[in-house]
Amino acid sequence: MKYNKLTERIINQLIEIMGEDNILINKEEMGDYLCDEMSIPKNYFPDVIVRPKNTVEIAQIMKLADKEKIPVTPRGSGTGLCGGAVAIYGGILLSLEYMDKIVEVDEDNFVAVVEPGVRLSELYKAVENRGLYYPLLPGEESASIGGNVATNAGGMKAVKYGVTRNFILGLEVVLPTGEIIRMGGKFVKCSTGYNLTQLIIGSEGTLAIITKIILKLLTAPKANGMLFVPFKNLYDAIRTVPELFRNNIIPVGIEFIEKESIRISEEYVGRKLPSRAGEASLLIIIEGNSSEDIFNLCDSIGEICMKNGAIDVLVPLTEKEKRDILEIREKHYHAIKNQGPMDLADVVVPRSKITDFMMKIEEISKKHNIKILGCGHAGDGNVHLSIHGKDVSKFKQVFEEIYKTGKSLGGMISGEHGIGFEKKEFFHITVSKDHILLMKRIKKAFDPNDILNPGKIF
Repeated sequence: MKYNKLTERIINQLIEIMGEDNILINKEEMGDYLCDEMSIPKNYFPDVIVRPKNTVEIAQIMKLADKEKIPVTPRGSGTGLCGGAVAIYGGILLSLEYMDKIVEVDEDNFVAVVEPGVRLSELYKAVENRGLYYPLLPGEESASIGGNVATNAGGMKAVKYGVTRNFILGLEVVLPTGEIIRMGGKFVKCSTGYNLTQLIIGSEGTLAIITKIILKLLTAPKANGMLFVPFKNLYDAIRTVPELFRNNIIPVGIEFIEKESIRISEEYVGRKLPSRAGEASLLIIIEGNSSEDIFNLCDSIGEICMKNGAIDVLVPLTEKEKRDILEIREKHYHAIKNQGPMDLADVVVPRSKITDFMMKIEEISKKHNIKILGCGHAGDGNVHLSIHGKDVSKFKQVFEEIYKTGKSLGGMISGEHGIGFEKKEFFHITVSKDHILLMKRIKKAFDPNDILNPGKIF
């Protein structure tokens, strides 16, 4: 796609829409907007950065950009891992950082209405003050809600609660052509035409710009707990997961961590997990209505784990001990990134296939003489792999083999990070040509001039 240049005339029109203070033109001021948290940074300069304050301004910006054939890249807090919020074609980078209001917490309908720039940490605090609960824990509390919706973020509590799309009741969006569309509402069911809300979720900013979000809330659990369970090997750890479900035990989250990953995370955070025994461990997060519920759950889970080859079952008792363990898992990405040149995959496979997948990953590691570390969400099959080595030229071939392995086991190339521009060359591995063509037709219907977040996904 060939785009037009951003002229002084167009910049003056942008200033008329939102004021000079909300526009950045000097490259010296753009440093924080050039990349996201992807493991091998690739910086791209937009021609201009705009920071609108409301939906009407965004609609005016999009009408102008569509008319002038200028690419627009929407951006939240920049915590993505695949380059989804990077202006690879220059043009306008549209930052949603000033659209950060919690519009409403509706206690009667158990919903929150928020703007896309609201950070997760702010949302947690606002709803907890009302005795309510937004349970999702994607792992980065500085992430914006709009970004979570755009990538359908998951995280450590997906076993019980699902992912972001399970908590979105409605959206207000601006289309690439400038129309404002409101979809969904403060209700839990609707059979009125196509469900466009769910289509926008996970579309990575390629179909519309999200300007308001209606979130479903829950009541807060009265008690929570955690178990840290080391196993002799990953096979024993993973085969324990379906045993829990067969016994009608649904934890909030089940994480697996291999021994080497534990060591690296401990050194980075400066804390230690309760045990380093065994080759792999499960971190099991639970909730209940009372301390007695938690005690009984821990007892039942511990018994099942021991029957499946656990070396020990360790239960942290204080909130600090629980927080320390969670932080070691949450900071894993930053820890491995600190080790030197690396890149990241987040393949998802059926959870029963995690062990088979990891065994094949070990073969790929030995074949290419390159270190591959793994951890992830054992309860939903989402495996995070980090590929390490000074010779990054090997990475492309390694990734291709990893993704083909995931596909052979019934998986997909991304469980929660999205495609962005970082993974788009591998997209065809797990998605058919006809599937991609259908997605492109949908994109064309929303964005006939291909100006919104171009170069992403396809």
